Amino acid sequence: MLETRNVNGVIVVKLNDTDRLNSFITEPVKEHLLELFKKPNMNVIFDLGGIRFIDSSGFAVFLTAMKAANNNFGKFKLCNTSKEVMELFKVLQLHHVFEMFDKLDAGLASFTQ
Repeated sequence: MLETRNVNGVIVVKLNDTDRLNSFITEPVKEHLLELFKKPNMNVIFDLGGIRFIDSSGFAVFLTAMKAANNNFGKFKLCNTSKEVMELFKVLQLHHVFEMFDKLDAGLASFTQ
């Protein structure tokens, strides 16, 4: 379900086999992200490619991950957000809270700037 890989020192996290981030799967996703941010200075980008819907528990996971990153001198960013999911971020005014990138490459490059 959750794929994690290291690309030049940045951890890329992606959901597989689902197009939804909802309450049925958020707990293991949250636990995985919090485990990553136990180490200081972790750079993580969550690839939302293929995700078409996020419910309130999914947004809570992202907010929790960002707080954990900030508390341990890390960074948490998002990329490949579908049009439908971006609309949800905008309705919730969260597109101003997270660093978001259209493509993974742009998100990865932002960590070196």
